[in-house]
Amino acid sequence: MSVYLDNSATTKPCEKAVKKALEMMNENFGNPSSLHFCGYNAKKELDSARHTISTFLWCEDNEVFFTSSGTIANHTAILGATKAKRREGKKVITTLLEHPSVLKHYETLAEQGYDVVYLKPDSNGKINLHELSNAVDENTVLVSVMAVNNEVGSIQEISKIKGIIKEKKSKAYFHCDAVQAFGKILLKPKKLGIDLMSISAHKIHGIKGAGALFVNNSIRILPSIVGGGQESGLVSGTEAMPAICAFAEAVNDIGNVMKNLDYVASVKDYFVNKIADIDNVKINSPSDALPYIINISVEGVPSQVMLNSLSSMGICVSAGSACAKGHRSDVLTAMGVSPKGIDSAIRISLSKNTTENDMNLLYNGIVDTINRVRR
Repeated sequence: MSVYLDNSATTKPCEKAVKKALEMMNENFGNPSSLHFCGYNAKKELDSARHTISTFLWCEDNEVFFTSSGTIANHTAILGATKAKRREGKKVITTLLEHPSVLKHYETLAEQGYDVVYLKPDSNGKINLHELSNAVDENTVLVSVMAVNNEVGSIQEISKIKGIIKEKKSKAYFHCDAVQAFGKILLKPKKLGIDLMSISAHKIHGIKGAGALFVNNSIRILPSIVGGGQESGLVSGTEAMPAICAFAEAVNDIGNVMKNLDYVASVKDYFVNKIADIDNVKINSPSDALPYIINISVEGVPSQVMLNSLSSMGICVSAGSACAKGHRSDVLTAMGVSPKGIDSAIRISLSKNTTENDMNLLYNGIVDTINRVRR
């Protein structure tokens, strides 16, 4: 029986999401832009899905724009913001914790002549807000800070960022990649001062092919994907109705966010207490990290060796801290984790469906692998 502990990569779709996707493919397959009754029925479903997500975010329906993924949501936010504000300044700020779908865009902006500032995290995976304040000025047009890091689970103080931007009398937009946070902690982007926020369906038990971008009504961005003018012209391309409607069903299936958080925290604590008796195991995630993500190093056992061994036992985790071709994790490097620690790091990511028995099986698998590799 398999144990799936790679939920930060993707989650198993919930039954409601799968059922809705099949319904949209089999029974309500119309294009929501079509003017006949099939199109009208599809448009009703699209509007309903948008309302479900906007209600969950405590925002207006017209502030939610569907995309094909969290990556495209980040793409739309960053390119859309810098295009709209290209005459206001050429400085942008982000962190070394960001997902590649953010960092790659900032690299491109640097090539285009932008002054790019990368904020470095401390050993707990947190950015220094004083450094952010020192970096923001009247030429800053965009600040991108993720809510929860996908490798170690560190949570940023996003509620304070817009205040810093205003304090420095900057007109910069605040963009937040909330893909790992959405559905796991309470997020009200308007209350938090977020201008642009990216989310994804398949991280919350939806199906792949749908993401969304929150765009505060008080700001204006320009489209980067043009064509038929879907999503109010911001993200052209026929909406992926099965994935979008399944996204809404997954949101409906989340349940009580805080109750889920408390449960997952108890499962995490159970596992952390169990591995405390294993020699040379270090927890890289900070103590106040999102409990859904646990990054550990099992020194003496390379990440890929541990991953392969656990996989052979039917246990799925990620060597998420180490990229292919020997490239060490930029996040763990920035946090000051030793090369040995980075090379032996694995990411264990839980869901609201993870059980203590799952963690027992993982513990046994780690111990068995250590006994075979370290002897």
